Amino acid sequence: MQLSSMYPVIATDRIAETAAFYIQHFGFTSAFESDWYVSLRHATAQHYELAVLDYSHASVPVAGQRPTTGLLLNFEVENVDELYAQLITGAGLPVLLDLRSEEWGQRHFITADPNGVLIDVITNIPASEAYAAQYTGEHE
Repeated sequence: MQLSSMYPVIATDRIAETAAFYIQHFGFTSAFESDWYVSLRHATAQHYELAVLDYSHASVPVAGQRPTTGLLLNFEVENVDELYAQLITGAGLPVLLDLRSEEWGQRHFITADPNGVLIDVITNIPASEAYAAQYTGEHE
């Protein structure tokens, strides 16, 4: 299979609010906007995409016409402490998991978007010896 793109789609009834959240706090720009669908691309890396979809739209099968739940978006960044200061201290986003370093090689915190979608903001750090042995590929 030759994949040309892949991105998460957040199903919600809060289209404009959700799109504005990712634009304001995570550096996305709008590539397409309608009242039922917004396509977002990251301003500095256009291959990173995210979409927001009205879950009640006719293009969504009846079985899927409900808000997104159970989704965790990972945003890997160069300086998680800087983003924590900007998003949590500065913008007042909710803290669901406070900033901390993990043995498996992450320094991170978890917040949420207006729909309750979890957002894990991560900087990779050296893993402990026990966890480092479990990595099968390159890890910082």
